[in-house]
Amino acid sequence: MSDAAPASIRTPVAPGADSDEFPGPTTNACKLCTPLGACLAYKGIAGTVPFLHGSQGCATYIRRYLISHFREPLDIAASNFAEHAAVFGGREVLHTGLANVTRQYRPELIGIATTCLSETIGENLPQLLREYREQAPAATDAPALVHVSTPSYRGTHVDGFHATVRALVETLAPAQIAAPKDQNPGPVALFPGFVSAADLRHLRELVAAFGLTATLVPDYSETMDGASWCTYEPIPAGGTPVAALRALGAARAAIECGRILAGEARTAGTHLAQLGVPLHRLGLPIGLRETDRFCYALELAAGLERPASLALARGRLLDAMVDGHKYVFNQRALVFGDEDFVIGLTSFLCEIGMRPVLCASGGRSRRFGAVLRAAVPELPADTIIREGADYADIEAAAMGLQPDLLLGPSKGYALARRLGVPLVRCGFPVHDRLGGHRLLHVGYAGALQLYDTLVNALLERKQASSPVGYSYL
Repeated sequence: MSDAAPASIRTPVAPGADSDEFPGPTTNACKLCTPLGACLAYKGIAGTVPFLHGSQGCATYIRRYLISHFREPLDIAASNFAEHAAVFGGREVLHTGLANVTRQYRPELIGIATTCLSETIGENLPQLLREYREQAPAATDAPALVHVSTPSYRGTHVDGFHATVRALVETLAPAQIAAPKDQNPGPVALFPGFVSAADLRHLRELVAAFGLTATLVPDYSETMDGASWCTYEPIPAGGTPVAALRALGAARAAIECGRILAGEARTAGTHLAQLGVPLHRLGLPIGLRETDRFCYALELAAGLERPASLALARGRLLDAMVDGHKYVFNQRALVFGDEDFVIGLTSFLCEIGMRPVLCASGGRSRRFGAVLRAAVPELPADTIIREGADYADIEAAAMGLQPDLLLGPSKGYALARRLGVPLVRCGFPVHDRLGGHRLLHVGYAGALQLYDTLVNALLERKQASSPVGYSYL
């Protein structure tokens, strides 16, 4: 749908109401399809080929969307449903596709996700994969097979991402082979959520600062943001090794990021908790407060106080917040994107004295408002909180709010242009600027970078609108 969908197709919502879903059909959705999240999660596992059980068009759409954000080549296999498979089932095309991918790519793992079509006709993937394993010739280098149910008519790309992470851990680290804890406990199992490649690299650095190692699930910091190639690599280097996933039962601790995710009873983290791994469930470490909580979890895992380098980074952030407070105080912000990401951004905005006037997401967890207010108790009472929103809904609500700044993905640019206010691009997707996958949001360093960007966007707007061409602020 066009970004320029008129706001008049929605009735503006009165300020103060929380978490109501907008009625009516979706126009320019503030979310993406469920198997897209699954494909990105699979790309964070070493030697893995994502495989969609459905039509070729789904794989093409997801490839195009991810390539536009990450600026990296991306292969996604598909079973290529046609009319015959849609009527009689996709057993034959699935088995043929898996055999072809195994022969051509020699992957360590094939990550299988379903699409709307295969889900609608009721494909029984566990049975079809069991039949494939029984019929395929035995081989020592046969890839592991992991599958996840991801119909696009249920959930968002973030739901597909988390479901895939859970499927990977439950399949490859089963309870019956949980490793015993010994004198040399394993690495920290870190489930960072749907973040940027730069975020993943920085999270690994934060863990290393405490003298720990981490198994990130997933880790697409290299597979989706690697170095230039001399020759094409069918499966890019990088990612979390399959062997590391199989050893997660021996993890020293598990850290799972996402306050909305923490409301789920069954996650990758809860699976490890059943194996005896201590579990810490936190928000995304965006801003001062949430990064403090993340570092405290690492202190517990390491048995050490935070190192001087992190104390210094925290101090730099505080110093910057003092320097720029007069520019950001009481500035009105509109925040949109994935639920957990919006919660993290909103927490940071309130820390620096900005006033979020609308917090919106296309997710439909049905607990977004309650979780947001619990995580950010200082959030103004009249802040509008909406879930299940699209960009037409967001525009209808925003017109009377007079925001000074917008924060969210590129799809909010049309609204920012009509309002005449800056858009600070963050989260996913960023399609109209280079380096969206290298934006740093997490940790003290990410908060500092984000803070500078916010302040400078506000200053640029003020400077550009002034009748006097001044160059000193």
